[in-house]
Amino acid sequence: MISDSRKILNFFSVKRIIFPVVIGLAGVLYLLWSSLDLDSIQQMNWGDSAIFWMLIAVFMMVIRDFAYMYRIRILTNNEISWRNSFDVIMLWEFASAITPSVVGGAGIAILIINKEKISLGRSTALVMTTAFLDELFYVIMVPAVILLAGIENIFPNDSGGTFFGWLLSIQSLFVVGYGFILLLTSVMLYATFFNPQGIKNLLVKICRLGVLKRWRKSVEQTGDDLIVTSRELKDKPFIFWIKAFGATFFAWTARFWVVNFIILAFSQSNSISHFGIYARQLIMWVVMLISPTPGSSGVAEVLFPQFLGEFISGAPSEVLGVIWRVLGYWPYLLIGVIVLPKWIQRVFLKRKLIKFKSQ
Repeated sequence: MISDSRKILNFFSVKRIIFPVVIGLAGVLYLLWSSLDLDSIQQMNWGDSAIFWMLIAVFMMVIRDFAYMYRIRILTNNEISWRNSFDVIMLWEFASAITPSVVGGAGIAILIINKEKISLGRSTALVMTTAFLDELFYVIMVPAVILLAGIENIFPNDSGGTFFGWLLSIQSLFVVGYGFILLLTSVMLYATFFNPQGIKNLLVKICRLGVLKRWRKSVEQTGDDLIVTSRELKDKPFIFWIKAFGATFFAWTARFWVVNFIILAFSQSNSISHFGIYARQLIMWVVMLISPTPGSSGVAEVLFPQFLGEFISGAPSEVLGVIWRVLGYWPYLLIGVIVLPKWIQRVFLKRKLIKFKSQ
């Protein structure tokens, strides 16, 4: 118990928290210094319409978090209360905010859920299930939104560049990223519902080759996690999956529509390509996913005007990018700092006190 507490406190160290804050502020300052037009800021309309749509954007964040809380209650058969599910989701988001996007907060999320009196095996299965549902949402929504927005509208106009003589483009990066996500989702689907032992054996055999041997133990553990997940989920009724995916759909849709409402708040145009904005965010998410910075700090602020600037009128895209991060990223750092000590007291100190009194 003490080692788990120390592990969590070390993960949420001051250094980890400060690092994304510094990078994020550096990205904001870079944008403001390099391309900000003070006159355009003064001309931004902060009237009743802007305030209304900004409040709707905030409401989207509330829906997102509520949907995540609902999903975790579904996946645990309501064994985690609404109050405790709030702590779990806030700490999970906190962990994701202070770790590189390519890594994510799944590892510490397993430990957090485990401390809510959910067994380690079930906690692992739950986190893997959320990952599967998130990837499934993306795999389904990309072609759906592309059909609605038009494939010619999903990539930014200036989306190419060179790196050491190699031509790189957002299009090629997206194709590779989407292909990887599709492959990962297919493997998870097959492993969960059809042949988890076979997938484990295949992964172990692959890791017997050359330099891959160093990851053999980790791969064996991943295989064991797949088997546990399969046992936990393959007999679930269809309504379980409808509810779980429905919660995933609302969470991610609300997350993406935050940007739509921020743009709508200051737009001077009567017609906004909402599905175009949605589609562009799906592409941008792949780029952010491989960001080496915590919570995509710095990277997200720079990408926003590049991907969405052409949809924005009536306000500098750099300013709206900062507002987007203020609503969708920075609050989780603050809430996490507030929730963490109370959660530590609840799951570690109180239980230790109760155990001491019972002796």
